[in-house]
Amino acid sequence: MLMRSDRSCLLIVDVQERLAPVMTDPRRVIHGCGLLMQVAQRLGMPVVVSEQYPKGIGPTIVDLREWMPPEGAFAKMHFSCADDPAIMEHLNRIGRPQLVLAGIEAHVCVLQSALGLKEKGFEVFVVGEACASRRATSEEMAWARLRNAGIHLVSLEMAVFEWLRVAGTAEFKELIALVK
Repeated sequence: MLMRSDRSCLLIVDVQERLAPVMTDPRRVIHGCGLLMQVAQRLGMPVVVSEQYPKGIGPTIVDLREWMPPEGAFAKMHFSCADDPAIMEHLNRIGRPQLVLAGIEAHVCVLQSALGLKEKGFEVFVVGEACASRRATSEEMAWARLRNAGIHLVSLEMAVFEWLRVAGTAEFKELIALVK
């Protein structure tokens, strides 16, 4: 049940230019996703980024682009990343059994992705502090539904400290500054 950096892949869902600003707390989501991306990158974990209909909603928000993977973002039309053939092919090629999700909107694309990915056999964790919706009530309903479906809801620090596993390492000393 612990997240392990050697078994995890980070999936950032739809944190895009025209969508992020209308979330309940866009700075919290952008900060959280950026922190997760930096930690994953430092620990050598794969990062996958999706963009919902980028022609209409725009690309991934500029704040996160410097930590995007070399292949860039996967454009999608499905709300669920689990229903997108290119994303699924990429995740299966990566071969990590744990998926850690963050992004927007919590009650649409994050929820549907988490449920679909669990159905496909992945162990799914959703970082609540790095997710949002346009309305707080939508987020609350997403958390309840995810819990009922057996999806692990975690905080930023849970993810970071479980990935790190031990204090005193070079990685710990470097990354603790980002967390605190």
